[in-house]
Amino acid sequence: MEKPITRRDFMRTTAGFTFGAAIGLKIKPREKAEVVLIRDKNALDANSKTDENIIQQMLDNAVMTLTGENDPIKAFGRLIQPDDIVGIKSNVWFYMPTPSAIERAVERRVLDVGVKKEHVSIDDRGVRGNPVFKKASAIINMRPLRTHYWSGIGGCIKNLIMFAPSPSRYHPDSCADLALVWELPLAKDKIRLNILSALTPQFQGRGPHHYDRRYVWPYKGIIAGKDPVAVDSVGLELIKAKRKQHFGREIKFETIPKHIRMADVKYNLGTSDLNQIKLIKLGWQEDILI
Repeated sequence: MEKPITRRDFMRTTAGFTFGAAIGLKIKPREKAEVVLIRDKNALDANSKTDENIIQQMLDNAVMTLTGENDPIKAFGRLIQPDDIVGIKSNVWFYMPTPSAIERAVERRVLDVGVKKEHVSIDDRGVRGNPVFKKASAIINMRPLRTHYWSGIGGCIKNLIMFAPSPSRYHPDSCADLALVWELPLAKDKIRLNILSALTPQFQGRGPHHYDRRYVWPYKGIIAGKDPVAVDSVGLELIKAKRKQHFGREIKFETIPKHIRMADVKYNLGTSDLNQIKLIKLGWQEDILI
């Protein structure tokens, strides 16, 4: 059981920091986690059908921004090497699966980098038995953004739960310990990029398998970053903003999405403090909400 942090521990830590500053030691500040939010008003048509060319451009621009490259293949080359074995972790929930246009856009760039076709696989519920995922050296993690009965919201942290032999083990206490899944051998230190599809997010719902078309809206966005906690924190902020806009006030979540904060403060998986996240907004800005 993890030992709680006492006031004495806190004072000792802060005293050490003050002493280091006093004698002139250089204390390196924590770098902000970068998250890209990119939108395009033409990403979906009136029937919510995706435009694959625009989706590819959105993904490319997001990854180029994150890596500092001005060429999409070079940008992906900063994340994936030609000799990598790459699992693309998707999500197949019937009502709101990961859009196939995003899956294809990611796979296309992985192949463009030079990864062999037989070394790339897109999967969700079968990852534990998938030969590519079992040997994977790199994983790209992507899913749609939505509210979730067990964890408050379904995001990138939650998306790795299928790597667990018994996913239900992580359901207690609002899935507070989901970050532990990221320590499993199939996933540990392999995630190169996290992508939340915010093309048509769902911001409200009730019940284990809720889906309500009234609470799905064409936001036409993609949220991407290397830090899954930062990506989910931005996604959560978007959901909260939409709920407030729709209902005219803040609405309490049926399940508090505490796992995002816990992934930061308890498990050090990433950054949940919005003040420590550099949100880079690209493209269409109308009704961006955050």
